[in-house]
Amino acid sequence: METAVAAAPAWGFFSSFLLLAFGTLVAALLGAAHRLGLFYQLMHKVDTASTRHGGENVAAVLKAHGVRFLFTLVGGHISPLLVACEKLGIRVVDTRHEVTAVFAADAVARLTGTVGVAAVTAGPGLTNTVTAVKNAQIAQSPVLLLGGAASTLLQNRGALQAIDQIALFRPLCKFCASVRRVRDIIPTLRAAMAAAQSGTPGPVFVELPLDVLYPYFMVQKEMVPAKPPKGLMSRAVHWYLANSLANLFAGAWEPQPEGPLPLDIPQASPQQVQRCVEILSRAKKPLMLIGSQALLPPTSSDKLRVAVETLGIPCFLAGMARGLLGRNHPLHFRQNRRAALKKADVVVLAGAVCDFRLSYGRVLSRSSKIIVVNRDRKEMLINSDIFWKPQEAVQGDVGSFVVKLVEGLRGQMWASDWAEELRQADQQKEQAFREKALMPVAQHLNPVRVLQLVEDTLPDNSILVVDGGDFVGTAAYLVQPRGPLPCTPLGLFTPCAGCGRLAVWCLFGDGAFGYSLIEFDTFVRHKIPVMALIGNDAGWTQISREQVPSLGSNVACGLAYTDYHKAAQGLGAQGLLLSRENEDQVVKVLRDAQQWCQDGHPVVVNILIGRTDFRDGSIAM
Repeated sequence: METAVAAAPAWGFFSSFLLLAFGTLVAALLGAAHRLGLFYQLMHKVDTASTRHGGENVAAVLKAHGVRFLFTLVGGHISPLLVACEKLGIRVVDTRHEVTAVFAADAVARLTGTVGVAAVTAGPGLTNTVTAVKNAQIAQSPVLLLGGAASTLLQNRGALQAIDQIALFRPLCKFCASVRRVRDIIPTLRAAMAAAQSGTPGPVFVELPLDVLYPYFMVQKEMVPAKPPKGLMSRAVHWYLANSLANLFAGAWEPQPEGPLPLDIPQASPQQVQRCVEILSRAKKPLMLIGSQALLPPTSSDKLRVAVETLGIPCFLAGMARGLLGRNHPLHFRQNRRAALKKADVVVLAGAVCDFRLSYGRVLSRSSKIIVVNRDRKEMLINSDIFWKPQEAVQGDVGSFVVKLVEGLRGQMWASDWAEELRQADQQKEQAFREKALMPVAQHLNPVRVLQLVEDTLPDNSILVVDGGDFVGTAAYLVQPRGPLPCTPLGLFTPCAGCGRLAVWCLFGDGAFGYSLIEFDTFVRHKIPVMALIGNDAGWTQISREQVPSLGSNVACGLAYTDYHKAAQGLGAQGLLLSRENEDQVVKVLRDAQQWCQDGHPVVVNILIGRTDFRDGSIAM
């Protein structure tokens, strides 16, 4: 009896152990079956006879989201999605460098308010885009980057151009995902498109391996050996590969919703808006700084412009908001911003940020009440613990906030002498530029005079694209955007002519133009009428001006008065030269170039100029 009683606990323990081990084994088997897609395959079959491919799913989602342009540099990894986009009427523009494709997608995002899309091949194709993706992140542009990749089973096995692409782009993008099955393409892309536009907009990245883009019969040929297996291990490998193929394509062509998901856009609370209304209602010298975020959807530029005009607060415009009020608007001031900020008693930073452009906040007066509104809380409060402090910090959509301010301040008037004081300071600075335009230059053209003539010639329906140092810095004082949504970041100019506006004027320094010259081949092939004006002073002058006096050497700063117009001609574009020999024909040459563009031809105008100091417009030769 004692033996039997003693054995009972041991048997109970042993049986519990067996049950636990059995349960663990069953759970492991079920988990493995789930990972292998066996349960999904029971309910969703594979259409082995279908010739459809994953690229069609990609194109369908892009089409459903209103995407009109896809920018790319072709590669075998992404060919199916390019062909599918073309069939659905999405214009595929192939550039000469992957970074330009993403810059172009960024430009479309800024100009249209929709997601810009670029697709590039795996490995080097993707690494070439890093600069443009980072630029989109800083500029808060909703850009979708589609990247090819090695087949799912060959990743981490030394496949061609296979690198850890997700790890590379995770710090640069709001959303990163690698699609592992054809059925996941649509939901992944919808989520990516929503993420790109929600909250603070930014770039997103979706990796598309080869085997989720190509049709079943082609993937089968590459994945599963044609010869029947013989040994046990060979049979196991064959089963694994066949099952992986089935899991890739199970449910691939079942109908799924393709349209946009709801966006999450932060809004200012009524209490925050009311507090800001009260602060502004007591202001004597209010001032607004309006930045790029103000132009984000859902508030249209027209509605925002009316709101700003109704408020009647003097404003400075920056970034994508530069053309918001058109040319010569009485509320828009362009010169002496630092002095104006010191005098204002209330400053509204509407999407403007206290980074280097505002001397990290040091240009703000300690006695001013600061209202800051921004979708991104971190960006909104940058340097606020050091050089400035907000009276009211509002995390929300900028355009909607300004419209709500109008509702609370309707009928509010501010003294006209404040705007007049700012206007007189503007006029004094502009008079100084008119005087500099008359200064003689020893050998070449006076760049201030050239830019004044550009300002006089620029059509009202123009998109401005700028990239450079001194020449472009001086242009910022002299050339006024004609309407909202000018396109002004580095390298962004490829797609602008395809975005519905009639005139694309690009202002380049000669150094900056070197990055973009080859894309005139793209413009010619795709019949994109772009007019590039190159301020050619034969050097990296903005760097040279500081380097020579401080370090005593001009090393790496010297360029030549290169015949960029002839290089453009070699690519099939029109090329014109402006120099001392035809300085009396500047307006005629500009109008000839404009006519060429209107006729559908890209044009390069090579302008030989003296060297300027973009900070004050002085000329030194």
